[in-house]
Amino acid sequence: MKMRMQAQLNCVSAFKPVKMNSSLYICKVMHNRLSPKKHHFWYKVYLFYIDLDEIGLLSKKLRWIGHNRFNLFNFRDKDHLQLPAKNPDPGKSTREHLTRYLLENQVVLGRGSVMLLTNLSVLGYNFNPVSFYFCQDEHGKPLCAVVEISNTFHEMKLFFIGKDELEGGRWVQRVEKYFYVSPFIDLDTLFDFNLGIPGEKLDIRIDDYDKNGQRFFLSTLTGTRKPLTNANLLRYFFSIPLIPLRVMGLIHWQAFLLWRKDFSFHKKSANHQLQKDVYKPYKPTN
Repeated sequence: MKMRMQAQLNCVSAFKPVKMNSSLYICKVMHNRLSPKKHHFWYKVYLFYIDLDEIGLLSKKLRWIGHNRFNLFNFRDKDHLQLPAKNPDPGKSTREHLTRYLLENQVVLGRGSVMLLTNLSVLGYNFNPVSFYFCQDEHGKPLCAVVEISNTFHEMKLFFIGKDELEGGRWVQRVEKYFYVSPFIDLDTLFDFNLGIPGEKLDIRIDDYDKNGQRFFLSTLTGTRKPLTNANLLRYFFSIPLIPLRVMGLIHWQAFLLWRKDFSFHKKSANHQLQKDVYKPYKPTN
């Protein structure tokens, strides 16, 4: 991996064109609640699809991207998984932390690659409702996927999807949530992941099922791949400005609309026994 990275950096210093795996997706997010009352909305976003081996290269090649330093866009390792959970090591990269997490799930990444679908920090602020790691072995064959979900308290939970759950090029899993994501959904419902491996098109679905096996919430993330260039970074920054802050605002606006519709509300402090395997747990200030 280090040899690969050094070769790419040498190309940059010699002003030679570098072919990158990293890109952008221009996306549409859709949420549709079916019960107990109907509620539907959608909005446009853009997401970064980052090869974790290219982060150093991106910050050198692209004027508007930094790595752990302030810029228009900034990839910050602290925004993602850090292990060990109780005493994380901030000196390690996201790839190093993910490699350790995969080993805990009996997956050896080795010289394989990791593509991360995520938001970057924009002008110093970031919030990722969900990020997706797509892991491949050194021959480009799928190894696993990891879903990294965060709530508005900046807590995080990971969902590992193993190789035996790959069906027709899609990662498929139904699993208990046990995580506080929305105050309008019970903690012991089930996530139903259906993740297409990103290509020219993006097609990701995460639905919610209740304990009786009834689907009550649908969400989709669909998009089109675009090259990661300085021009595109500026174009999408101005077309959808301050996107992490916008996403946070939309979450609270939709929560207000649900409250107006008299949806059942669950306090963050309730049912601690149903909040399991949470990374970066929230610590309220007194």
